[in-house]
Amino acid sequence: MSAVDTRAAVGAARSTTRRPRRRAGGHAFRIWSGVIACALFLFPIAWMLLTSFKQQRDIFTIPPTIFFDPTIAQYIDVLTRGGFAGQMVNTVIVAVGSSALSLIAGAMAGYALARLKLRGAGTIGALILASRGVPPIALAVPMFLVARNLGITDTHITLILAYCSFVIPYVMWLMRGFFLALPKELEESAMLDGCSRMGAFFRIILPISIPGLLSTFIFSIVLAWEELLFALVLTNRNATTFPVAIAGMAGDTENGANWGALAAAGMVTVVPVVILVLLVQKWLIRGLAEGATKG
Repeated sequence: MSAVDTRAAVGAARSTTRRPRRRAGGHAFRIWSGVIACALFLFPIAWMLLTSFKQQRDIFTIPPTIFFDPTIAQYIDVLTRGGFAGQMVNTVIVAVGSSALSLIAGAMAGYALARLKLRGAGTIGALILASRGVPPIALAVPMFLVARNLGITDTHITLILAYCSFVIPYVMWLMRGFFLALPKELEESAMLDGCSRMGAFFRIILPISIPGLLSTFIFSIVLAWEELLFALVLTNRNATTFPVAIAGMAGDTENGANWGALAAAGMVTVVPVVILVLLVQKWLIRGLAEGATKG
């Protein structure tokens, strides 16, 4: 073997050893980036959890204490507070009702934009999604005036329709992307067998779109579950949701906000959504990923 061949063999051996190192370094960088991002997002929730078990004197200690004598008095205060059960029921009714109605309307709109030969379908979908850029307060006041004139303020149906105004654009866009990912041959085969466009949609497309429908439904529930502004403006007593109750707790004491009770109320609000997402996380991730592929 000549000197040139020897140098070439040594260079090739070095390059092959560098590539696994680079790949391993890139993989480790991605892992640690994900860990740091998760830590940043989870830190406020972890701090709220700790605060919910602290006594009032431990909350304001400087420096903050991590080890303390835990108490569940804050949770007892929240759970035994007047109207808690009714507010949670109102929250469930409004969140599930608005999500179901938005899913029906948004799925059909997304299918129309994905499959029908509409000029500028992508532009129409983008404009509908861009409507979410309108400040919510600009819609809340007109909605309140209309509901007051019709005599339907402080009702579940009013709040459900109000929530649909900001949930439907998200549903439409997610379902449009999911329908674009499905092959057109499915509908064409069904229509060759005698199905109409609507028949193919309900009999063929919807059954195989269950992961996307389920993930979009959960996403809609999360959006509606935490909404405050519309519930604060459009309700008074009968249809008040739990986020409104939490906002009212901030100033219901003479000595300022009861941060321990607020943290406990926040955890009571967060836990049901977390449990729901964990139960359906497989379909949630799959549906959102497929819906974002061509969205």
